[in-house]
Amino acid sequence: MAESKLKLSISELLDRVGRVTRGLQFVDGLSPAQWEALRFLSRANRYSCGPSALADFLGTTKGTVSQTLIALENKGYLRRLRTERDRRTVRLELTPAGRALLKRDPLLVVDDAVAGLPAGERNAITVGLDQLLRDVQQRLGANNFGVCEACSLFAAEGAAGEHDGPHRCGLTLEPISDSETRLICVNYRVAAE
Repeated sequence: MAESKLKLSISELLDRVGRVTRGLQFVDGLSPAQWEALRFLSRANRYSCGPSALADFLGTTKGTVSQTLIALENKGYLRRLRTERDRRTVRLELTPAGRALLKRDPLLVVDDAVAGLPAGERNAITVGLDQLLRDVQQRLGANNFGVCEACSLFAAEGAAGEHDGPHRCGLTLEPISDSETRLICVNYRVAAE
């Protein structure tokens, strides 16, 4: 591949990729924030399916998230449910229409482009961007979201059938199923390396 004559810094490259991906997301009557909310909710665990966790993840205010949620609810892509434990707490859930819409996610074109890269480059980009994101978030004092099984609070249970799930959250002490271990959690803590 011919090397580009225009040399951009990593921050400039990230900004350009970000602008391109933002532009892709003004489709199907949705904004980039609405697409981000749908993506997050499709991968969030039970502790993270609320407006506050979504606001933290998006790095925005609760008021802005509220407007995003109202729009998605009015379009029939999500619903708000009151939790059994505390009727004041809202849990957000994608509707079948919201899940179907995600199959046409405009960022799939980026995933396809990345899939075309050699495996070593894909891995290096993934590891590098993940570390860069975590470092920037730490510098800004932002929450580090991550998947449950990579969390320092994650506890794999030894004896199957001992609890309601094969794993346990070290923060809530609640059982966690195998499928939940691969979901995004607002309570994620970086595991010691």
